[in-house]
This record gives sequence, structure tokens and C-alpha cells, in this order.
Amino acid sequence: MTSSIRDPREDDQLLTMEEVSDVVRVPIATLRYWRHLGMGPHGFRVGRNVRYWRLDVLEWLRQQANEDAADIHSRPRLA
Repeated sequence: MTSSIRDPREDDQLLTMEEVSDVVRVPIATLRYWRHLGMGPHGFRVGRNVRYWRLDVLEWLRQQANEDAADIHSRPRLA
């Protein structure tokens, strides 16, 4: 009996910087800057081009939303 290990990326899509820019709603230059700083969604090179896994981008957005919500709740209230 052979066991088949399923690749978790099998149903995922690769996105270009332009597509990620549309999803995240920031200019491509901002994505490039975030990559330079090591911030933003995880991207990687395929040849000369940068690609992103769609699920990684969506997870990064969820993390941003959760961190922002945590920051709001930890801020002191104004009188």
C-alpha cells in the first residue's frame, strides 16, 4: 500500500506583484519597499519575477487585522 502525501499548495494560486497590489490595495512600490524591509506578505523569486502564494497573502492580511485589533484594545482610553 502506498501512501500519498498531499501538497498543501496544490490548490493554491501564485500571484504576481500586480495581483497582490490589487488584493492588499497598496502600490507596487510599497510591496517592493516592504520586501526590502522584510515586511509584508512573504514573496519569493521565480526566475527574475516575484511571486506570492495567495493563501500566504490572505493569512498576512488576517494577521494585520488581528494585530491592529489587539493594539486598539491595549491603548489607554482618552478621557
